[in-house]
Amino acid sequence: MTSTLKYVLLGIAILLPCNLAFPILRISAHRDEDTNEMTAEQKYKQACLSPLSIVQIYLDHYYPDDKKLHHSIKERLEMMQKFFHLHVTGTMDDETKRVMKQPRCGVPDVSEYKTMDGNPKWDKNIITYRINNYTPDLPPATIEQTIKRAFQLWADVTPLTFIKAEKEPADIEIWFARRAHGDFNPFDGPGGTLAHAFGPVKGSDIGGDAHFDEDEKWSEYNTDVNLFLVAAHEFGHSLGMDHSSEVGALMYPTYDYRNPDNYTLPDDDKKGIQSLYGGKDDGHKNNEYDYDDQADYYC
Repeated sequence: MTSTLKYVLLGIAILLPCNLAFPILRISAHRDEDTNEMTAEQKYKQACLSPLSIVQIYLDHYYPDDKKLHHSIKERLEMMQKFFHLHVTGTMDDETKRVMKQPRCGVPDVSEYKTMDGNPKWDKNIITYRINNYTPDLPPATIEQTIKRAFQLWADVTPLTFIKAEKEPADIEIWFARRAHGDFNPFDGPGGTLAHAFGPVKGSDIGGDAHFDEDEKWSEYNTDVNLFLVAAHEFGHSLGMDHSSEVGALMYPTYDYRNPDNYTLPDDDKKGIQSLYGGKDDGHKNNEYDYDDQADYYC
């Protein structure tokens, strides 16, 4: 190990307390019954013996090492800092710690707008969705109207039309759930991960589906968590959108309240979704079926 890298690792160990609250680590502490693998919280408890391991877990999840290039911890910290427009130092300074502690989605980060790997998308312009259950935080009618508005945000700039299904299976299945809920991606209780969605994947039972954490307190406005903003973000993933490093973009990884009454899709997100489906006036049918081989998980 070079002396420079030792200095970087020592700086991380000094600056990073054991109780740093990475949202990705805040899930229930038990082994997965199907895989018998340690949960993130167990890994976190192990990592408390070595603060460097906590940083390693964060970087391995959001900035995985390139097996061919073998990026060092310092290099991956620089990638993270560049993505969030921080001072690129390669060390765990206060600014970097602050960003790492913010609630966010579980997908690895990319730059500016980006579609999912392989550019997965629906092969049709009429997409159905079904609301399978309702959070008690809001009246069912309010939830239905909020979900409809969230889809309309994407429909306004593309040829896509979204239709609510009643009983029959739909392209995008919507659920409110807590903790482990059958998709091997358990929620973590209040705070942390708010929701997650799956990209459109051919032959997958959960491709396009969106799940919302029932342990959150959902609201219409700037109290607790705004359902419209989170739903619109997740439906972007359901349509094939990845995260963006553009501050202010809907697909930015972290939650930030904006007034839903006059909210319009930012240019960065508009550019991304139109790269998949075309503009509102194009009116063409997407004939190609461009999917990944397996489902991608997004928060």
